[in-house]
Amino acid sequence: MCGAQSSSVRLRWRREMLETRAGEVVSCQALDSGTLLLDVEVEDARHRALAYRSLTGDVREGDRVLINTTAGTLGLGTGGFDFVVVNLSRPSGVAGAGPGHIIKLRYTPHQFSVLADEEAQPELYSQAPDIGGMPVVAAFLHSQVALVAAGVKAARPEARVAYVMTDGAALPIGVSNLVRSLLAEGLLDETITCGQAFGGTRETVNIYSALICARHAARADVAIVCQGPGNVGTGTPLGYSGIEAGQVINAAHSLDGRPVCAVRMSRADPRRRHTLISHHTLTALSRIALTAALVPLPWMEPGDEAEAIRQLDELKLFERHEIRSFDGRLGMTLLEKSGLDVSSMGRRFADDPLFFLAGCAAGTAAAAMLDEDFPG
Repeated sequence: MCGAQSSSVRLRWRREMLETRAGEVVSCQALDSGTLLLDVEVEDARHRALAYRSLTGDVREGDRVLINTTAGTLGLGTGGFDFVVVNLSRPSGVAGAGPGHIIKLRYTPHQFSVLADEEAQPELYSQAPDIGGMPVVAAFLHSQVALVAAGVKAARPEARVAYVMTDGAALPIGVSNLVRSLLAEGLLDETITCGQAFGGTRETVNIYSALICARHAARADVAIVCQGPGNVGTGTPLGYSGIEAGQVINAAHSLDGRPVCAVRMSRADPRRRHTLISHHTLTALSRIALTAALVPLPWMEPGDEAEAIRQLDELKLFERHEIRSFDGRLGMTLLEKSGLDVSSMGRRFADDPLFFLAGCAAGTAAAAMLDEDFPG
């Protein structure tokens, strides 16, 4: 890079922007085996930055690093982090190619190889015809992963729960403190990253092989499929990353799974399009999902229930999906006992109970599907 000694580099082309700055690492904390949390001194300011060892190699105090500050400058980003692009003190510190040949972050300067589970166990992926009726919960927001998992574990503590993280939002799973906490508390048993997402216990090529992986390699009873932190939204009907929930419903059905939709609901979101049942959920169920899903609603006050029924009926969703009420309170009780501090859009349970109860209700519904006498 020309001018590598400069403390700040800003590149603009049309409406695209990349901003990088160089600084010195003044503190370093390992969040897990592959993720480092750094404080980087840049001129007179201190930046919090994440480094992924698979991309940058090791980073230590005193190293000089180049960080991507684009999201922070734009006021975006999950957790307010910048990201290490390269360790200028050890530019060749990344280990050589591993045994796999599947490339993640393809055709970018950070592309690297992983051993995909499909490569490690080709016989399994060649022979497994389907996922044998496994409940697959399609969620819209990363925070819902905790709610669904708690709902499952509250009803069926022995059930194995796998989280399949798609590439709809954050690509490295290491950015998620939520996932680390859920694994530590035993609310998740396995993580699988698919597509361009990376860093899960198992790596897979796409959502279909990820579901095969969840059922047959991870031995999951329930799979939760959702994007990572930092979802993208534009306020338009189709222009948001969570629309993939409808595609997940289709994928689950095509592999003989039982799709469940984790309904996004809110009484606290000030945006009209997210009032009660979010347009995200309504759009995915009405325009993207090509097959029926179980759509669990939480127990609600009569007025909210009547409004939710109106929203669903207006799009004739009762004709296309199985819509039933489930109790999400046991899941919330388990979350509270675990001590996990779960929030969504800065709101906690006391601020927006309907959002949390709806997510837990989806987990309760998935757990109920594990009973032999569950209809369907």
